[in-house]
Amino acid sequence: MLPESLQHLIDQFKRLPGIGGKSAQRLAFHVLRTPREDAERLCEAIRLVKDRVTYCTICSNITDADPCLICADQSRDRTSICVVEEPQNVHVIEKTRGFRGTYHVLMGAISPLAGVGPDDLKIKDLLVRIGAGGVEEIILATNPTVEGEATAIYLARLLKPLGPRVTRIAMGIPVGSDIEYADDLTMTRAMEGRREL
Repeated sequence: MLPESLQHLIDQFKRLPGIGGKSAQRLAFHVLRTPREDAERLCEAIRLVKDRVTYCTICSNITDADPCLICADQSRDRTSICVVEEPQNVHVIEKTRGFRGTYHVLMGAISPLAGVGPDDLKIKDLLVRIGAGGVEEIILATNPTVEGEATAIYLARLLKPLGPRVTRIAMGIPVGSDIEYADDLTMTRAMEGRREL
């Protein structure tokens, strides 16, 4: 019963993670009620993100300059690499201001049920970084989920023979949750309580 263009907008909102039918409908009606200039600013913001944001060629973090600000920062401790699943995990750890090393984003986790294996992740790029020398510690900060744990175990077995100390963040983060939703204190404690694998 809705106009085709409005239904199309609802359908597009439903494709976003965490947005169901009712939320998509609320968002679409909000866009409909908002002034045209606001809707155009939203469209422009989406366009800019798609045009300008890319992935760092060193760590795979999101950036609008290559290398990213973290990799380009000469004051960072390059002997320590924190390995995370997704770019948003870097942001959560950075908010704590407790880690001054560098990062490596895997772009996912090993999940055989979803058809994601080690070759689908940015593991080879991590091996190249370690092979270049100077890395003393690899901190595995994958999510405390079945997939995150499987990825951490796989990486620990792969990386230990290469020489750097391999540690895992402490489980201050509840099992089954994502790092993305951890508060600053929990994330700080998890980083401080990391252990060797």
